[in-house]
Amino acid sequence: MRNNRIVGVFVDEETFDKAVRDLRSSLIEIEDIYAPIPVHKAVRDIAGSSKLPVLAYILGVLSIASVLAFLYYTAVIDWPLNIGGKPSNAFPSFIIVTLVLTIFLVTVLSLFAFSISSRLYPGQKAEVIDERALDDKFIIVLNADKVADAEKKLRDKGAEEVILYNRKNE
Repeated sequence: MRNNRIVGVFVDEETFDKAVRDLRSSLIEIEDIYAPIPVHKAVRDIAGSSKLPVLAYILGVLSIASVLAFLYYTAVIDWPLNIGGKPSNAFPSFIIVTLVLTIFLVTVLSLFAFSISSRLYPGQKAEVIDERALDDKFIIVLNADKVADAEKKLRDKGAEEVILYNRKNE
């Protein structure tokens, strides 16, 4: 399914960013991009906005509710302690614990959600398309099976080099 790819290598960020915009406006599906520096415009053009902040908000609300329910259950219902006649349901004493546990739960659950959405699993072998992307080159990867005449399109957009990549090369 993802065997044949066309890899376009670009030298500078401006040409790379313009190529990404032109390819997206031509309704060509870009499989992935690699860059040595963060290129936020290109990432936004390809992926759109992230839904992770919305998920973190929902996880935060659920975490607050869960932590408060847990604290209420343990302090009032399951194991009430009468200390000097103070009420068992002393809400101000729950605030700090709720804040700390909410931050912890949102952080850990957001990390898991990001790992699952990015397909980052323990023990997974990294697939390196072109090692020069870590140094000074900008890379655009197109699926050769879905894009007709992809090599010509990448060269027209300013690619310095166009490479046919398939998994059998590994």
